[in-house]
Amino acid sequence: MDREDIERMAREAGIRLPTERFPALGSFTLPELMHFSDLIAAAERERNAKIAEETVCDTHLPTGVRIYGTRVAKAIRGQV
Repeated sequence: MDREDIERMAREAGIRLPTERFPALGSFTLPELMHFSDLIAAAERERNAKIAEETVCDTHLPTGVRIYGTRVAKAIRGQV
């Protein structure tokens, strides 16, 4: 996630961002801040789920149970 992603999510949450010309004009309400934090958390969960999906499988050595990345991705996304 880069600065542009964060700024986009802040605007999506209704946060008025300061500008170089008006640095003191940035403001937000608590609901906007909560919405922003939800967007950030969702973006991070999705990033981690995509990493998990790229993992074909792994074997838990003590039990021998095979762990598939797609199952982990579903758990990260709350789809289990």
